Amino acid sequence: MEYKRFQDAIVARIDRGEEILAAIREIALKENIKLATVQGLGAVNDFTVGVFRTAEKQYDANHFCGNYEIVSLTGTINTMNDEFYCHLHMSAGGEDGSVVGGHLNQAMVSATCELVINSIDGRVDRTFSDEVGLNLFDFHN
Repeated sequence: MEYKRFQDAIVARIDRGEEILAAIREIALKENIKLATVQGLGAVNDFTVGVFRTAEKQYDANHFCGNYEIVSLTGTINTMNDEFYCHLHMSAGGEDGSVVGGHLNQAMVSATCELVINSIDGRVDRTFSDEVGLNLFDFHN
């Protein structure tokens, strides 16, 4: 992985064999990013995405292997209990043109992944919501 900072934006290249969430975490911690948006594209060959079942308040994970192009990688970096927190969704297209996606749990880069992280001057922590069953933005902390 390599990256370069341009004022409030970071442009990163994640290389073959690297895991996307781990690379984002490394950048965010190294650059002391507490709040940001993330967008990216690239290619993966092993990834897990989840879908949240609202009635049951739980995620179902779907694992995919093969040749996939990242159609969309988007989300946020922020904090929970003052610790790093990242929430990303990813859509990826397979060889037959079908697209799958959901909440990103893990993704291994097969060729490259190009990311732009736009840092926001501020901080938004998260708090677990019993009602929803998710870690939500908390604007009162």
